[in-house]
Amino acid sequence: MRPFAYVRADDVASAVRAATPAAPQAIAPTSAPSQFIAGGTLILDLMKLDTMRPERLVDINGLESTLGTIRPGPQGLRLGALVRMSQAADDPVINRDYPVIAQTLQLAAAAQLRNMASLGGNVLQRTRCQYFREPSWKACNKRDPGSGCAALDGVNRKHAVLGVSNKCIAEYPGDLAQALIALDAQVETQGPAGARTIPFDRLHRGSDTPEVETVLNPGELITGFVVPAGPWTRRSAYLKIRDRRSYAFALASAAVALDMDGDTVREARIGLGGVAYRPWRAHEAEAMLKGKPLTEASAAAAARAAFAGAKPREHNSYKVDLGQRTLVRALMQVSRMEIVA
Repeated sequence: MRPFAYVRADDVASAVRAATPAAPQAIAPTSAPSQFIAGGTLILDLMKLDTMRPERLVDINGLESTLGTIRPGPQGLRLGALVRMSQAADDPVINRDYPVIAQTLQLAAAAQLRNMASLGGNVLQRTRCQYFREPSWKACNKRDPGSGCAALDGVNRKHAVLGVSNKCIAEYPGDLAQALIALDAQVETQGPAGARTIPFDRLHRGSDTPEVETVLNPGELITGFVVPAGPWTRRSAYLKIRDRRSYAFALASAAVALDMDGDTVREARIGLGGVAYRPWRAHEAEAMLKGKPLTEASAAAAARAAFAGAKPREHNSYKVDLGQRTLVRALMQVSRMEIVA
């Protein structure tokens, strides 16, 4: 690990000031000289691997009193960015009213990591692509723009099939993001230019600019998430398929929320994980289901629509079928949920 400076912030304004470059720079936030640290469950790993090389870490754990709260209400749910994964996973209101959120957190990482990791850091976690994480592989457009993508013709069993390009086929590894994108969450931030609110489905950028992963600016801090209330939040669940039952990233996953009228789907909200470059909203599948009875056949048709644009490579072509089967299973599971008033 390379030497770095350490600063501890006492409030949001001082954190933003400490992380903002002294002079304007056209640089991706992940390459900025100053980086925020909360749980440190990812950035410290990447620093040890020499994949990330910040000159300064700005510790924001001192902001937990203001950014570490869970506030449910009739209009929706607000989650502070410094809420720990375990805190949200165990919250009784989230488990009752937003079970898909609780399940994405319960099925992620190990208990020790969930106790440390913050929600803000969780949604910004970076790919687990081995060519990105190991700097000895020179061809990685995410680390070195224009160098190529070693995964295209390399070992790509765990890589993405949706939202990919010839510049990058890395898979977004997170779970919580699939629930937030399905539930139309909003991201609240504070940065050098002030506060702003970003639709969650616009937070992450596409694979055409793999070195720029989000729309955040250097020094911009996520302060919280707002999840609007809706008739679909209680009838929701997360299904995660992986190589082993615990402490493994998804090969395919589905966050599903349904508003049902008997057997008919009024509204469907679907986020797909383990198969896409970025958190993925399956709008085509949702449109196929709306206004129709939910059956195995209609679920299968929706799943085919969700993966119609898939671009598999040599080793990850199985993800198309696995992703479709995962979505069908999740849809049928959620449709059969008993909702207690």
